[in-house]
Amino acid sequence: MPGHRSQSEKTDAGKQLRRDPYEVLGVLRNSTDQEIKSAYRKMALKYHPDKNANDPKAADMFKEVTFSYNILSDPDKRRQYDTAGFEAVESEGQELELDLSNLGAVNTMFAALFSKLGVPIKTTVSATVLEDALNGVVTVRPLTLGQPVVKKVEKQCAHFYSVTLTEEEAQTGFVCRVQSSDKSKFKLLYFDQEEGGGLNLSLQEDSARTGKVTSAGMYFLGFPVYRLDQTVNSMAAAKDPDSAFFKRLDGFQPCEMTELKAGTHVFAVYGDNFFKSVSYTIEALCTAPFAEEKENLRAVEAQILTKRVELSKFETEYREVLTQFTEMTSRYAQEMQAIDDLLKQRNEIHASYSSAPPIKRSRSKNRGLSKDSKDDGQVKDKKPAFRERPKKKKWYNIHLKVDKSKPC
Repeated sequence: MPGHRSQSEKTDAGKQLRRDPYEVLGVLRNSTDQEIKSAYRKMALKYHPDKNANDPKAADMFKEVTFSYNILSDPDKRRQYDTAGFEAVESEGQELELDLSNLGAVNTMFAALFSKLGVPIKTTVSATVLEDALNGVVTVRPLTLGQPVVKKVEKQCAHFYSVTLTEEEAQTGFVCRVQSSDKSKFKLLYFDQEEGGGLNLSLQEDSARTGKVTSAGMYFLGFPVYRLDQTVNSMAAAKDPDSAFFKRLDGFQPCEMTELKAGTHVFAVYGDNFFKSVSYTIEALCTAPFAEEKENLRAVEAQILTKRVELSKFETEYREVLTQFTEMTSRYAQEMQAIDDLLKQRNEIHASYSSAPPIKRSRSKNRGLSKDSKDDGQVKDKKPAFRERPKKKKWYNIHLKVDKSKPC
């Protein structure tokens, strides 16, 4: 009908109106991951719903910025988009990051439930925290190297810490780690310091369960250190159980920064739980005493990269063998059925060599009785099912012989 468009036409029109993700974020096609991330965070903060509650255009812009960043922040999706445009990334869908501070109570409960069931939900740092940091109105506590600090941070809030490194400490390497013994969710954040005194979010690590604790760490060791993003390809893996194995190392990607320069650096612990606060321990370390650990980490990560390549090859071989196995299993069932049918036909042909009427099954209640048990059509009395046991004599009925000739 004129004036009405089908759902597919509306979808096609929506795709045509989409802008180039590079144009949306205001970056070049050869921009680095760090440049893309910085551009996204500035624009997301500008158009965040918390700051533009009554502006629908800002809400649409925020969705477009987030959608564009989800494409360009993923190496595979970025490569697919550069090669074939939006159609290459449409099928997999986009995972949006949720700002828990902007969710209603009901939505927060559903998100918490899905997270409890193991469904990976990406969350982003509250716009209020980012804006306070950018304006330089947050409290920053000094963190001494080698001295752990135990604190509790409320949900959707952050504790800021400053670490000062000498030239020697920066060259030997630096590690910042956070642990939570109650398995709470949190984020470890690193901020760049702006000229005006503000702080701009540069790096973030989501906590992950490791044994009986949740932990997150940033490792600046002077060589590429890798991080493992557990949510990469999680939805695709859920559809195909085998993919959960073969996609397991796809999120193993190098960190954006490999070293820190001498000076003061700011980190933060952000409470990422849905309802409760997070008890945590934060520790900053110079890695000079950990030379052996550094080499072991470099060697293990090299082995993981090799294993990721091997998995890719193994998946191809596995899929081929699995297809053959499926075909063989199907043929096995077909051959079994064919043999059963042929044997049944054979038995029917054997039974056809007879002029006698077909044998009817007897409905007599006395099945199982032998021919000898019948006499002139009458059934003999059945023997008792058990023998009668002789009665035992009781002690007071015992016959005692007494010689009467002898006196008692």
